[in-house]
Amino acid sequence: MTVSIVCVGKLKEKYLKDAIDEYRKRLSRFCKLEITEIPDEKTPDNASQAEEQQILLREGRKILSAIKEGTPIIAMCVEGTLVSSEELSEKLSALAMNSGRVAFIIGGSLGLSDEVKSKAISKISFGRITLPHQLMRVVLSEQIYRSFKIANNESYHK
Repeated sequence: MTVSIVCVGKLKEKYLKDAIDEYRKRLSRFCKLEITEIPDEKTPDNASQAEEQQILLREGRKILSAIKEGTPIIAMCVEGTLVSSEELSEKLSALAMNSGRVAFIIGGSLGLSDEVKSKAISKISFGRITLPHQLMRVVLSEQIYRSFKIANNESYHK
């Protein structure tokens, strides 16, 4: 299975890169983890709502163009459905059997465009808190790893 994480912005912090690399290594026996960084659009300090919508639209188009056609999309957004690790594991297992691919999308500081959300087969949330999008990559990578461990009845998740 190929799992893609498409995210807005560049990961700069070494400790976060190290964490991602660790989960990529752990995941290598279960799937191929691809991470695609989309350049974030600069948001002026006093941006109007219309300007923010235009930024979201541009970022959204870049996100969608980075995803292989036919790949199921899961949008990570605060208004998404709360899922447990077990529910995420079931979702990934079903996608592995049906398509062999999935793309998780993490937006930038403004979130995700309506266009991206509308293309998603699912919108999920790990809680109502807002995490920095850089940290969300690590949390998502860990949950993907945990999902595969659960699906394989391995003890990591206990």
